[in-house]
Amino acid sequence: MLPHHLAIIMDGNRRWAKQRRFDILRGHNQGTENLRQITKYAHERDIRYLTVFAFSTENWRRPKQEVKGLIELMRRFLMQDIDRLVSDNVRLRIMGNLGAFDDELQKLFQEAVDVTASNTGINLTIAVNYGGKQDILQAARKLAKQEELGFFKEDDLKSSLQTALLPEVDFLIRTGGERRLSNFLLWDSAYAELYFSDKYWPDFSEADLDKALADFQARQRRYGGDIVPEPESQKA
Repeated sequence: MLPHHLAIIMDGNRRWAKQRRFDILRGHNQGTENLRQITKYAHERDIRYLTVFAFSTENWRRPKQEVKGLIELMRRFLMQDIDRLVSDNVRLRIMGNLGAFDDELQKLFQEAVDVTASNTGINLTIAVNYGGKQDILQAARKLAKQEELGFFKEDDLKSSLQTALLPEVDFLIRTGGERRLSNFLLWDSAYAELYFSDKYWPDFSEADLDKALADFQARQRRYGGDIVPEPESQKA
């Protein structure tokens, strides 16, 4: 069985560029091109949800020119790719603290989400200025205000997360050789199967995704028990 919800930490753009003595932003551009290809292929493999980590809350600490270039790359992606997303039947969602970006970019985010809202193919969620700890904290604060003494259930917290409309993560891939979650989808990845690739993200190909998916299919998911349950995300 293929994962219903695949998450990817797209790591290695900068090292890919440095290895080739390219400008850092060329690595990010190549990473964006690869996101287009992998999204299309994941759709062809009938994966329903794909969530990718594009820009974390910690990425603001990078050099100012790199951050500026990343923001402009987001802007170009939204302006140039929206027609392609529509024609490819991709439903786009953007999650994260978008208030940190300029008004024009926030408007582009919303327009891209709105224009693809009726698409019925793969659900692509791009996390920008996102952090898993921060998301859980804001959800808990919201619920604490609503519920006396903060008494709320697990489902209540999930419904207050930015991932409220997404199923739990079945399979999480990180490229670039690092082996950590880096504050990505902490709540929803509680029982995710993890896969780490040494390939830098711009080099992570369709064949590499097939290899990862084959690894996932060979695993038995017990969720801490002896019986392998059918995940809620897979039920009709």
